[in-house]
Amino acid sequence: MNTKIHFCGLELDNPIIPASGTFGFGQEYAGFYDLNILGSIALKGTTREARFGNPTPRIADCTAGMLNSVGLQNPGIEAVINDELPAFDKICKKPAIANVCGFSVEEYVEVAQKFDAQAQIGIIELNVSCPNVQHGGMAFGTDAKCAAEVTAAVKKVCTKPLFVKLSPNVTDIVSIACACENAGADGLCLINTLLGMRIDIIRKKPILANVMGGFSGSAVFPVALRMVYQVAKACKIPIMGCGGVSSANDVIEMMLAGATAVQVGSANLVNPFACKEIIEDLPKVMQKLGINNLQEIVGIS
Repeated sequence: MNTKIHFCGLELDNPIIPASGTFGFGQEYAGFYDLNILGSIALKGTTREARFGNPTPRIADCTAGMLNSVGLQNPGIEAVINDELPAFDKICKKPAIANVCGFSVEEYVEVAQKFDAQAQIGIIELNVSCPNVQHGGMAFGTDAKCAAEVTAAVKKVCTKPLFVKLSPNVTDIVSIACACENAGADGLCLINTLLGMRIDIIRKKPILANVMGGFSGSAVFPVALRMVYQVAKACKIPIMGCGGVSSANDVIEMMLAGATAVQVGSANLVNPFACKEIIEDLPKVMQKLGINNLQEIVGIS
């Protein structure tokens, strides 16, 4: 069974990529299995300056999922380049995906440009869709004009493939996807988390200190699948599908809908071996379904 995929000049051994924010910079999972079995890794979202993130509590349990309001906690781009990437290079030789976050077009450009110069980075993932921070993140991803503006600006300074991670918290994700494609994006990643909340019925107050947060987990899979399908029909650039993926069957569905690669998010937080198990199960599912080459099923539904 051939699990290799090709997109934007890159060849990945398989389409499985831990999603940003669920795998840190790889260190937390390196003790569980050899990370070189992965297709790639989407690193933790990084901003120009270090961020402590949102106040606690910032995690809430949900039926078939979870809420998070971490708020882009990260050590900042300089610390990632000086400390995290050298450490990552010792545990994984695969080209990583840098998740670039910002609060202005200028910040996105600066962080992306610095990541683009790093040998360990194979893809720049522009995060215009984080619902957990104020005055940034999702603000760029919910307006087609703003999404196109930041995409075009970052594309000017990047030599490596630029993927834009899209928000599902919009009326028409296709129009925003097309705007990013027209602005020069090499690919798209969708979806980021949905906006949700929980209330503590004893305290009669929201559970999250930030009130609302990003809803992820298996419950969002049908929404993510639908959006990947819609965008794949409208755009010609490759897609990394993300949202509620927790099994090899889910991966096949995502690829049939139009995704070339598939990111696994919250499943890693429930089971640290999730990606490893999916990679091991993929050939078995392919054989059962009569699929010899994964690349050939992309978008055929």
